[in-house]
Amino acid sequence: MNEKQLDRRLNQLQDWVPSAFEQLGIDLAEDWQLQAVSGDASFRRYFRVHSHNLSWIAVDAPPQKEDSAPFVAIARAWETLDIHVPQVHLADLSQGFMLLSDLGDTLYLDRLTPDSADPLYRQALVTLTHIQQCRSIQGEPFPPYNRALLQREMDLFSDWFLGQLLELKLTSYEQKLLGQVYERLIVSALEQPQVCVHRDYHSRNLMVIDAQAPGVIDFQDAVWGPITYDLVSLLRDCYIDWPEHRVTSWALDYAELAAEAGLMDSVSEQRFLGWFDRMGMQRHLKAIGIFARLNLRDSKPGYLGDIPRTLDYLRRVAASHTELAEFGRWLDQRVVPAMSLSGLFSMERLEQPLSSGASDAI
Repeated sequence: MNEKQLDRRLNQLQDWVPSAFEQLGIDLAEDWQLQAVSGDASFRRYFRVHSHNLSWIAVDAPPQKEDSAPFVAIARAWETLDIHVPQVHLADLSQGFMLLSDLGDTLYLDRLTPDSADPLYRQALVTLTHIQQCRSIQGEPFPPYNRALLQREMDLFSDWFLGQLLELKLTSYEQKLLGQVYERLIVSALEQPQVCVHRDYHSRNLMVIDAQAPGVIDFQDAVWGPITYDLVSLLRDCYIDWPEHRVTSWALDYAELAAEAGLMDSVSEQRFLGWFDRMGMQRHLKAIGIFARLNLRDSKPGYLGDIPRTLDYLRRVAASHTELAEFGRWLDQRVVPAMSLSGLFSMERLEQPLSSGASDAI
C-alpha cells in the first residue's frame, strides 16, 4: 500500500475507534490518543489507544490484504484454554479493524538472558502444550500442514533467496540435491505426531506479561501439523540463539511435557531430536526465503540481518546428520561465498568453522 492509502486507512481507523467504544459501552476520553505501536511482516498495523490512563490495541488489517476472521476465531477459542492471547473486544471484519486488549510492549526477545531463559522457556513450553491440545476452531479442523505446503515453503528458499537475491543459476546436480533434501524433510515432518501448530511461535511473538505464562500473538496462520514445528521455532529462533546443550535440554523437557499431556507416545531421545533437527531445517529454509522476499518485494531490508544466523542453523544441523552432510558442504562451498560476494550480509558467523564429523540421529 502507498502512503496515501495508508493515511486514508489511518483516518478511517480514527473514525472507527470512537464508534467501537460506544458499541462496547466504554467511556472514551475527549483527549484520547492513537499511538503507533508497530507493524509486522504482513500488511497489519497496530496502534495503542490511550484513554483515562488505560490502553487498548487498535488493529488495521486491510481486508483486501489480510483475512482477520481466523485471528478472531482462534483468539476466542484459545482464551478458554488457559492461553494468554489478546482479548478481541470488537472486530469489524468488513473494514478490517479490531479492538484488542493490550498485552504491553515487552517481548520475550527483550527479556531473554542466560539467567532468565530457563523459567521463560519453561512457561512457553507449558503454554505450547495447551495450544497443541486445541483440536478445532468452531467445530472446523485446522488447515493441514501437508506435503504441498511444506514443499511450497521450502521453494521460497530456492526462488527468493538463491534465485532472486543471490542470483544463483543452479546446475542440474544442485537442483537434484535440493530436491532430495526437501523430500527427506517432508517425510520427517509427516511421520511425526500431528497437532495444532501456531506456526510463528518465537521470541517476537511471545510477550512477558503479568502472569506465569507468556502472552501469545500472531497466531492467525495456525495449522494442523508436526509436533516439533513450534518447538524448533522457539528454541532455534531466527532472532536469538543459544548453546546447543541448552537447546537439547529444553527440547527434551518439552518431550516429557508432551508425553504427559497425551500429545505423543513415548519415543527415543534420538528419534525425537532427529525430528526436531529436520523440522528446524524445513522452517529455516522457509524463513530465509521469506526474509529475502521481504527485502525484494516489500522493501523491508531489516530482515536480511537475520539470514546469517538462520543459515548457520542449516549448516550446523546438516553437518550433524550423515544423510544431510552433502547439503551442508554445498551451503559452505556455494551459498556462503555468494552471500559474501553480495555485500548484503555480515559474514562473521558464517566464517566460523564447523566441528568435524557427522552422526546419525534417527
